[in-house]
Amino acid sequence: MSTPSPITRTNRLAATTSPYLQQHAHNPVDWWPWCEEALALASALDRPILLSIGYSACHWCHVMAHESFEDPATAELMNRLFINIKVDREERPDLDRVYQTAHQLLSQHAGGWPLTVFLMPDDHKPFFAGTYFPRESRHGLPSFAQLLVSVERAYREQGDAIRAQNQGFMEALAELEPKAGQHPPEAAWLDAAFQALVSDFDAEHGGFGGAPKFPHTTDLEFLLRRHAALASAGTADPRPLGMASRTLERMIRGGLTDQLGGGFCRYSVDDQWMIPHFEKMLYDNGPLLALCCDAHAATGEALFRDAAEATADWVIREMQSPEGGYYSTLDADSEGHEGTFYVWDREEIRSLLSAAEYAVLAAVLGLDRPPNFEGRWHLHGYRTPEQIAEDQGLDLAQVQSLLETARAALFTHREHRIHPGRDEKILTAWNALMIKGMARAARVLDRPDYLESAEQASRFIRSTLWRDGRLLATYKDGVAHLNAYLDDYANLLDALLELLQTRWSGSDLAFAIALAEVLLDEFHDSEQGGFWFTGRSHEPLIHRAKPLGDDSMPSGNGVAAHALQRLGHLIGEPRYLDAAAGTLKLAADAIRRMPHAHASLLFALDEYLDPPETLVIRAADDRLETWARQTQQGYRPRRLVLAIPASAESLPGSLAAMVAGERPRIYRCRGTHCEPPVESPGDL
Repeated sequence: MSTPSPITRTNRLAATTSPYLQQHAHNPVDWWPWCEEALALASALDRPILLSIGYSACHWCHVMAHESFEDPATAELMNRLFINIKVDREERPDLDRVYQTAHQLLSQHAGGWPLTVFLMPDDHKPFFAGTYFPRESRHGLPSFAQLLVSVERAYREQGDAIRAQNQGFMEALAELEPKAGQHPPEAAWLDAAFQALVSDFDAEHGGFGGAPKFPHTTDLEFLLRRHAALASAGTADPRPLGMASRTLERMIRGGLTDQLGGGFCRYSVDDQWMIPHFEKMLYDNGPLLALCCDAHAATGEALFRDAAEATADWVIREMQSPEGGYYSTLDADSEGHEGTFYVWDREEIRSLLSAAEYAVLAAVLGLDRPPNFEGRWHLHGYRTPEQIAEDQGLDLAQVQSLLETARAALFTHREHRIHPGRDEKILTAWNALMIKGMARAARVLDRPDYLESAEQASRFIRSTLWRDGRLLATYKDGVAHLNAYLDDYANLLDALLELLQTRWSGSDLAFAIALAEVLLDEFHDSEQGGFWFTGRSHEPLIHRAKPLGDDSMPSGNGVAAHALQRLGHLIGEPRYLDAAAGTLKLAADAIRRMPHAHASLLFALDEYLDPPETLVIRAADDRLETWARQTQQGYRPRRLVLAIPASAESLPGSLAAMVAGERPRIYRCRGTHCEPPVESPGDL
């Protein structure tokens, strides 16, 4: 007779859609999700709120959970002294943004995850904040249990001082918000941003500054755009392309990239892009996919094409759900340790390869060097195939063939390992970034399968996360919920404009216009300019931010201004152009002080000063596709090409008027000025 399984107690987090929250569902902590009931209970019991924010792929979140949240004695303290609320920063970026800012103001240190914040029970203002706290005191940090007791005592005994601090905190928070600047947008800011990137550039390894090194994809895109602008003006300056190419090359050849399965990890802990924080985030890989395509279009180098294809193939293979949307992340950890899935013993690799394969792979990826990760090897490109071909007296094609078969053998073997956990929630903003990347890859690399992937995700968002004329932010297990944020609307609008350049869809244009209207109705500040991160219908929080700078994702204000400008010129809608101009005016002082931190806004500024070229191709035969391919060749970031079949109907008024007529034509406009149509690309 079998022994019955013990009953496992779960808390309220078991009923949530967030895999991160569900990871904590079996904690002895009496966790709540962020909800009105929990907030009301804190006020009724006069208990401070312990707010813990993290995400499912976060290594140190796992460490703190294991050390503290799974410990019955620590949980007893938490349950007795606080109302404990757990938040997934990916589902609730509004809360994360507010309380990360609070952490910086209170501690004068940069934030991170896990974020640990203690809030007043009545107004939810923070009075103490930190990140990870250990189980035992070390490295100048108190133990988490000591912290709990001290914070609760301070709340009881120093209430007046805390409220005085909170008043100052709210004043400081208000001071952080941008005010409409006195400086009109200036072209000089573009040059200032470039000079700042030059001064911070690591000429040896690529990237900017020292470890830890993040991809800074918007900065690299800014450099590629500057290269294109200088080239079109006839100015010879090799630095922008050289800086972008060197950085992307080192990221692709190095340990930041999964050398076997494709895709990029979140950041490197060293200057050489060798050892990453092993989690893979969808929001990194969408923009990096687009960037690799742009670099290939600008240089013709196969390295960038191959990296784009490896990334896109990984996304389709491992990150696209059967329903069509893209999953969020792969964990850094597996089998309880970070990086276990990705690192190797040298003899294990030797046993899987032929002598010829091993000799080439070892020389390229560092197996002939000392181990680089906790006594094992994480594959990192120390040398190029060209160098190995010369050293070993082999043809380059032979070296590349041996590398390809060796990588395939290792990949097949690695597939039998325990895979890192996958966060299978589907986030609208992150999906939009990947839809844009896939659409760009389909167009630049001529890969119809990538277009199909992008369209599947787009259809999923429209059918599942677009309800009653509004977007929802997240979906999992049949449940879509939470009001969408600025980033959701702005990035999806931007992605639709990319899709429209890859293949025409009147339905997608109508959807883009609908998104633009919600941006204005819900998020736009018509008085001061710019866009709030949360809409007018959103629940009130202690602060409503207008984020301008790029961080791990491009700035929602920058993406909104850029996309609205392009859509405004395309359909002749001055309200969109005015909203973009007002955003640039609001951001003027911030851009002037630190231009390189606002690359997304600089893209909008560049096209505000000199509107992009829009080509509309209208034809009923194969010339439609042929002309589209011809006019999209090369790297042309300031050219939009829309190939509209002659049979397409229901075009917006200004666009319909522009392409009236039955003969195959190409129409070219810059801003509000349109030229007479021509009858072939050669006539442009």
